[in-house]
Parts: sequence; C-alpha cells; structure tokens
Amino acid sequence: MHFRLLSVLPGLACAAILTAAEPVQPAQKPDPWEPVRFLLGKWEGESEGQPGKGKSVREYAFVLNNKFIEVRNQSTYPPQEKNPKGEVHQDRGMISHDRAAKKLVFRQFHTEGFVNHYVLGSVSEDGNTVVFISAAIENIPAGFRARETYTRIGDNEFTELFEIAEPGKEFEKYSGAHFFRAKP
Repeated sequence: MHFRLLSVLPGLACAAILTAAEPVQPAQKPDPWEPVRFLLGKWEGESEGQPGKGKSVREYAFVLNNKFIEVRNQSTYPPQEKNPKGEVHQDRGMISHDRAAKKLVFRQFHTEGFVNHYVLGSVSEDGNTVVFISAAIENIPAGFRARETYTRIGDNEFTELFEIAEPGKEFEKYSGAHFFRAKP
C-alpha cells in the first residue's frame, strides 16, 4: 500500500489518502531453454531414411548444474535391402546457451567421427518447430551443411528431420524419426 499526500487548497492541511497499488514485480528474464524444453525426457521412436528403417531411443537431460542439456541417441537399423549389414548408430550431444550470441548451440558427436556444430536458426511463431543449422562440421569434406528440425506434436510426441546438403546443393532428407515419450 502507498500513502499519497494530496493538497486540497493552498494553506489547508494535507490529507493522507491510502491507496492500493500492485506490488512491483521484478522483470522476468526470458527462459533461454524454452525452445527446446519440450525435448527433456526419455523418448522411443521409429526412424527411416538413407540407412533404412529402424528404432531409436533418445534422452534429453539437464547436466552440469543445469548449464547444458545432454542428448543421448541410439538408432538401430536391422539388416534390410537398403542396408544389408544393418547398423547401430550412436551420437551424443550437448546443447548450451551462448549468452554473448543469445542463441542456443548444439554440438553433436557421431560414432562415424563426424562432429556437427549447430546454431539455433529459427523457432516457429507457435514455438512448436525448432530448427538448428550447422555452423561447422568436422571430419567431412568442406562445404557440407546439416540441418536438424524438431516439431512438437504434443507434450508426448515430436518428429525430427535430419537433412544434409552437399557443397553447392540444397538440403535433402537423410533421415527422419517420430518419437513418443517413453513410459516409465
């Protein structure tokens, strides 16, 4: 509550009037993790693309005093026509918040030796689609680019589209996955 002094007429006593005012709230800092917060948790899904059709398991979790989101992924492709030997693909990643750039950065390390360094490229107006675009890729010929697009379908479902572009070419789908939150 505030006290406000009002002067009614010159030379007359001032009256104190009690007024109610909303308390001043400190400004809320925007949540830098908001675009990817929906990914937190354990997920299971199906993937398909150049390696064929397979199953994927993934987990996103805050680590290191909640300064990073760790990503653990494994996709298993059984032997099939597109991939006669089959394969187990693993990658690990870390999403960080670059305070100077005011952007999320995603570094992804693959069993094949590739290291993708992504920067948040865009977030849809409704917040349901998040796009990371490669800033650099290690251990691949110069000029290759990659893009990861995550689309939230609901609290317990999202899709992922992984695209690559050869030097001088447009992005093409390498693989896609449809994930559902794993049951405890």
